[in-house]
Amino acid sequence: MPREFQFQVSPEVAANEALLANHVAKLFQVSPKEIQKVVVVKRSIDARQKAIKINIKAMVFLVNEPFVENKIELPDYPNVTNAQEVIVVGAGPAGLFAALQLIELGLKPIVLERGKDVRGRRRDLKAINVDHIVNEDSNYCFGEGGAGTYSDGKLYTRSKKRGDVDRILQLLVGFGASDEILVEAHPHIGTNKLPQIIQDIREKIRACGGQVLFEAKVIDILIKNSEINGVVLKDGTIIHSKKLILATGHSARDIFELLDKKEILIEAKPFALGVRAEHPQELIDKIQYSCDFRGEFLPPAPYSIVKQIAGRGMYSFCMCPGGVIAPCATSPGEVVTNGWSPSKRDQVTANSGIVVELRLEDFQPFAKFGALAGMEFQKAIEQKAWQLAGSSQKVPAQKMVDFTQKIVSSEIPKTSYVPGTTSVELGDVFPSFLTNTMREGFVQFGKSMRGYFTNEAILHAPESRTSSPVRIPRDPVSLEHFQIKGLYPCGEGAGYAGGIISAAIDGEKCALKIAESIH
Repeated sequence: MPREFQFQVSPEVAANEALLANHVAKLFQVSPKEIQKVVVVKRSIDARQKAIKINIKAMVFLVNEPFVENKIELPDYPNVTNAQEVIVVGAGPAGLFAALQLIELGLKPIVLERGKDVRGRRRDLKAINVDHIVNEDSNYCFGEGGAGTYSDGKLYTRSKKRGDVDRILQLLVGFGASDEILVEAHPHIGTNKLPQIIQDIREKIRACGGQVLFEAKVIDILIKNSEINGVVLKDGTIIHSKKLILATGHSARDIFELLDKKEILIEAKPFALGVRAEHPQELIDKIQYSCDFRGEFLPPAPYSIVKQIAGRGMYSFCMCPGGVIAPCATSPGEVVTNGWSPSKRDQVTANSGIVVELRLEDFQPFAKFGALAGMEFQKAIEQKAWQLAGSSQKVPAQKMVDFTQKIVSSEIPKTSYVPGTTSVELGDVFPSFLTNTMREGFVQFGKSMRGYFTNEAILHAPESRTSSPVRIPRDPVSLEHFQIKGLYPCGEGAGYAGGIISAAIDGEKCALKIAESIH
């Protein structure tokens, strides 16, 4: 019988299969020739001591024990061409994994995506980066794969209680992701590799008889006797179904407005908002690894930090080692930032959202908008940033120490944000309570991470799309909207997920509930 072992090794040993086998042989007190295979199950970095170690959990097979390579295979998806149809609005992780689950359960998904397919989006991303032109339906947030496709592809979630994380990871491996994501403590696919995986998911949906339609923007939801009856697309097409999974993402403001106009219950939801901070990756490595040079066996260092500042949480969000900052506006006249890393995380800069938790009472100046008060709060900051930076996709920027001292930075060095920056006093972008919290917070961050608080760090404003400003309420058992039968609010946009994995899990859960209600 193979045995499970947990142990620590140096980064060099962890990176070399032969050295790892030799280390395990010493633990077993046997010859290395007796070790048939060391299968690493989980791997994480322990950087708490000066000598950095890699935590390994592994299954060890000796030469006389049977070992078969565990090959991840996709489920045997049936053909659903003539099956009952379910509308899925949105082709992000919630929508795509809902569609796959529907097929597995013998139902036919009709996936409606307002944006373009994953390859077609690239021209629009270039337009926003180079020409400062925002396509409202095709950008970093909208299009096949959703916001995660071109904004990093992190697969880490703390939401283990939400569902089967390993199942989602295994499906991603089945569709072409590296099996390393099953092992790493903080798995990451990379923005350069995600498009092909998403394309393969789409082709599987179509091959099984499902539909995936692009540039198919939903402008109305048809309701008859408090029950879903279908949707109307921008081109006038009407698609009928009694079941609708609404998986539109955290930036689909027109959908929130549509629901509010139709008096379908939605609620304002707290979220977090702040800036995106960029440091040299080499500096973050020095801080986190306590060394001048991390060497070839350690990955670019991430960081995670949380502080309570005057009763508010201020924390790092979507940290991108070896990554870049991207323009993520979804409408003209606004500026939004996000970050991403390629799979190798080989850029010279590191960036992270540094955000402050908001409360419902913070939205009081926008109370006349009712459930959309948080969205209007968010929008006002994004529009202010756009104006202050020169009415383009340039972002307001300031050196970190300068920001805490209310000094307009005399110059902003070139950052990874391609459209460019404008030196601005960031206190002019945010309400005073947010500005004061961040000013104190960055000083406190510097006390916990020596070297972090520096004018080498450039703050870009705002990081405002951390999560949905709206929750679409649903029954906790049936997952249907409380008022509308057959409407399944789903994923990040509805307020039930916070990233690729949790969104995918929620998509699957909604599909399962639909199948239960039909069969």
